[in-house]
Amino acid sequence: MAAKRDYYDILGVSKTASDAEIKSAYRKMAMQWHPDKNKSPEAEEKFKEINEAYQILSNPQKKQTYDQFGHTPPGGQGFGGFQQQGPFQYYYSTSGGGNPFGDMGDPFEIFEQFFGGASPFGRGRPAKLHYSIRIPFKLAISGGTETVTIDGQRHTIKIPAGADTGTHLRFTDFDITFEVEPDPVFRREGADIYVDHKIPFTLAILGGSTKVPTLDKDLELKIRPGTQPGTMVRLSGHGAPNLHAISRASRGDFYIRLVIDLPSHLSHRQKQLLEEFGESSTS
Repeated sequence: MAAKRDYYDILGVSKTASDAEIKSAYRKMAMQWHPDKNKSPEAEEKFKEINEAYQILSNPQKKQTYDQFGHTPPGGQGFGGFQQQGPFQYYYSTSGGGNPFGDMGDPFEIFEQFFGGASPFGRGRPAKLHYSIRIPFKLAISGGTETVTIDGQRHTIKIPAGADTGTHLRFTDFDITFEVEPDPVFRREGADIYVDHKIPFTLAILGGSTKVPTLDKDLELKIRPGTQPGTMVRLSGHGAPNLHAISRASRGDFYIRLVIDLPSHLSHRQKQLLEEFGESSTS
């Protein structure tokens, strides 16, 4: 029997990952490997494995037991196996005296807790279709509308400001999950936005100002003399709208990381000046 993979490796998180990080990783991987969307031969097994890992790591008691004993609890008993139900499998307990991890249940139940609706494969409930649409980065930030065609009918989908990859909307006959396209300039972490901004090394040394792109417009940013590489400037409340905040006006922060742009070629005169500078700074 092949050894079971580490649950943290399955979800791609570290052992110190927070509940939110575990949940976010599960959302991403469940959408990627759901057999209704992924037609590869290994999708079904991957999806089952992802849900098994999430069942353990999302439960504090089960997670503590797993961190302490791994896949085998005291007594050397395993944690059960999987039975077939239609095209999918579910976990059952076989440990003597009760499985400390409990019954894994049906993996599609977990998926539905996140994304709503019934399993598209049916288990005595009406099928509900799930769709994933890609939206531009800036549209996800500012919100707006997107027109999609589903089963031959056009629908105008309202995109809430602050939508992110994994944001889920429920409709009467179908559900939609967004996948946000990456931006070539900005990087997003939750509601916080990051940008790397290059400045000449002379500006870093002497100080001055530079124009930095933000979500709304270019910002005139003052650079202090002697600015060091990697200096981070924080603009509070200028990030993405916080979709889950109580206040609709809540936004994340905008971070500017200053990258010193060193010249790759210097003229003879420039080299002389730098040498003189180096000699004077050490004298």
